[in-house]
Amino acid sequence: MATTAVENVTAKAEALVLQKATAIGEVAKENVGCENGAKVAEEQTATAELAKEKMNCENGTKVAEAEELSDERVQEDKEKTGNGVRKEETKEDIAVEVEPKTGVSFPVKLSDGKQLNCVGLRKKSMLGLGIKIYGFGIYADNEKLKELLRSKIGKAPATATKEMYQTVIDSDVGMTVRIVIVFSNLTMSMVKKNFDEGLGASIKKLTGGKKNDELANKVMGHASEDIKLTSGSVIEISRLPGYTLQARVMDQVVSNVESELLCKAYIHMYLGDDAFDKDAKEKLGMSLLSLF
Repeated sequence: MATTAVENVTAKAEALVLQKATAIGEVAKENVGCENGAKVAEEQTATAELAKEKMNCENGTKVAEAEELSDERVQEDKEKTGNGVRKEETKEDIAVEVEPKTGVSFPVKLSDGKQLNCVGLRKKSMLGLGIKIYGFGIYADNEKLKELLRSKIGKAPATATKEMYQTVIDSDVGMTVRIVIVFSNLTMSMVKKNFDEGLGASIKKLTGGKKNDELANKVMGHASEDIKLTSGSVIEISRLPGYTLQARVMDQVVSNVESELLCKAYIHMYLGDDAFDKDAKEKLGMSLLSLF
């Protein structure tokens, strides 16, 4: 539409220039004589042609500018009605759940689709005080858990049972424990020691008292002590299908250990009889009941 308007203005301007030039030529011919008048007419006609060319050039620039402006507006419209909509449709606001004792927020779903089933707190006794070490959220592939529980247990019990928890511990359904540090003075060396002790004790419970420190050390043993941890640092320990335990520190994979015993021992720390946070265990039990 912008191009058509400029073309109309150009045509009218050209007609006026030619009319004016022709009239001047005719007057010149009458006043000076046929020969001189003809020369004047030719000069005026040439002037008119030059004016026409100049006008065409200027209007051509205007047409180009108008076309460019039109293209920009079309592009803006596309972004608003096309691409803009697609961006809004793909943008997904993930809700969070806050662990009340630490104030740490956990997304209700991870990027791999695992869903949050409970949040909790890991405390450590130091000098007679219960020090808050980290908040945690336990995620799982709930569809696979649903299939597992229905096939192993059948109907939902009235309350979460030991059999339910043990079924989850023994399985290889994908699960992730997302750990968010809250103790500001925690070092990588302290984390490694804590994992080794906790996993070691859990392995002993599952094996009738047999120690296996070498296996327990494989989870964090190769993590560099140069990794700087601060309040808010994230560690993720995931049980992958096929009984592989993967550890990630600050989004860096530090180990992948294939061991059924190790996988069971790790989940047992959170769902076993001596769970780190019994309230969190009960919340996870309620979540499991909702899957039936």
